[in-house]
Amino acid sequence: MPEGPEIETEKLREAVNEELEREGGGFLKQIALTTAILAAFAAVAALLAGSTVNEALVAKTEATTLQAQASDQWAYYQAKGIKRELQEAAPNAWIAGGKVPPPRFAQEATRYRNEQKEIDKHARELEHRRDERSHHADHLLHAHHGYANAVALFQVSIALGAVAALSRSRSVWYGSMAAGAAGIVLFAVSFLR
Repeated sequence: MPEGPEIETEKLREAVNEELEREGGGFLKQIALTTAILAAFAAVAALLAGSTVNEALVAKTEATTLQAQASDQWAYYQAKGIKRELQEAAPNAWIAGGKVPPPRFAQEATRYRNEQKEIDKHARELEHRRDERSHHADHLLHAHHGYANAVALFQVSIALGAVAALSRSRSVWYGSMAAGAAGIVLFAVSFLR
């Protein structure tokens, strides 16, 4: 009795292995491509995070310098106020002595009052510029946090991509892509602000 048809299992096994490699290779290529794209986003986000924090530090330093200059102006304002008060009080000694005070006291008091007005204007201008620089720095720090958080999400996504490649797990890869998408959204929101 003849034996049944013989199937060459070696060729079949090779065909199955080739199919599995091709399928797995395509999956690995997808993981590699998405990971490379996310790594590019991470690099840009890291650069922007570093640049915004540096710019914020410069703006805060400028705000502090402007505050010091405004404080100096207010001290100068107070000094002029003291001189004005002395000039306004000086005639009292002359009047108490029964004499007519010289007009220079009133003239000096008026001069100091006018100087105080200019100093007041300059000090307020410095404070306004300080507030603008401080607000700008706060805005930059907020953007920095967005970029830094996006970088963290990209790093998690890339790590999950590596785990997906090693384990050949599509669900882990989907998690990687979800974290990457969240990073892209956070990056975009920070960039557009």
